[in-house]
Amino acid sequence: MAKINLRPWREELRAEKQRQFIVMLFGALIIAAGLVFLWQTAVQGQIDHQQSRNSYIENAMRDLEQQIAEIEDLRERREELLSRMQVIQDLQGQRPVIVRAFDELVRSVPEGLFFQSIEKSGDTVSIVGMAESNSRISSLMRNFEQSDWFGNPNLTNVSAADQRRAGFSQFNMTVEQVVPEADDAEAEGQQ
Repeated sequence: MAKINLRPWREELRAEKQRQFIVMLFGALIIAAGLVFLWQTAVQGQIDHQQSRNSYIENAMRDLEQQIAEIEDLRERREELLSRMQVIQDLQGQRPVIVRAFDELVRSVPEGLFFQSIEKSGDTVSIVGMAESNSRISSLMRNFEQSDWFGNPNLTNVSAADQRRAGFSQFNMTVEQVVPEADDAEAEGQQ
């Protein structure tokens, strides 16, 4: 029988298998590293995408907050303008009232009586005047009572006038100015 030495062949086969194992191990490590890199890249891409969405939402929220602040500012300005318009409308509405009140004041004054001063504070009109007799003052008070524009006359003082106006009485009176109902004012304006 021939002597065959199988040892070098087995050692070569073992060395070859060990090389193949190392190459396969190295290849598996490369593939694993590639997969980890791909996974990490994908995750980082998702994180970046989410961060860009979050940043877009934050920017949109800032814009909306600015718009809300502008809307609130506009609302405040609108309210100011509405209140100014209301004041103007009230003043416009009061213009004929003043004229009508003076007209009614003139109509209420009887002959032999005149006013020295008239002051208005709120709805109260203070009158200082002179009258030939006390009956003229009483007539003035009755005229104020019957008036649609005045009410609650209150005579506070009656005294004899000075030397220059002998026979006259000086009086102080307060009367409340009232605005008649719209129907009464319209009917009186049509007469």
